[in-house]
Amino acid sequence: QVRLVESGGGSVQTGGSLRLSCAASGYGYIHSTYCMAWFRQAVGKEREGVATIDRDGRTRYADSVKGRFTVSRENDKNSLYLQMNSLKPEDTARYYCVSDRSQCRYDDTWSAASEYTFWGQGTQVTVSS
Repeated sequence: QVRLVESGGGSVQTGGSLRLSCAASGYGYIHSTYCMAWFRQAVGKEREGVATIDRDGRTRYADSVKGRFTVSRENDKNSLYLQMNSLKPEDTARYYCVSDRSQCRYDDTWSAASEYTFWGQGTQVTVSS
C-alpha cells in the first residue's frame, strides 16, 4: 500500500502563488517507478486532472493550468510538487496527490481518475478575488 500526504495548501488572493508538496511512502515503495499526478475537485464539480509526471520527468497539463502550474518530482526524496502561479478564483479546489504503479498515460486518459490507484487526503486551495 502507498501512502500519500499533501501539504502546502492555503488561501491566497488572485495572482498569488502556492507550492503544494506530496510525500509518498509505503513498504518497499520505490518512488521512481510510479506515475504521479495532481487532481483537484471543486465543490459541486467532478475531479479534474491537473498535471502528471512520469518516471523520466515528462509532464502533461490540463489546458486550464498550462503556463501557470509546474509539476515536478524528486525521486530520492519520494516527493511530488506542484508550483502554482498566477492563481485564479477558478483554481479554488481540494488538490489531491495521486499515483499508480503502471506507466503514465500519454494520451488524454492521463486525466482520468480511474487510471490512478493511490490517493492522498487532499489539501485545500482557496483563491479570493
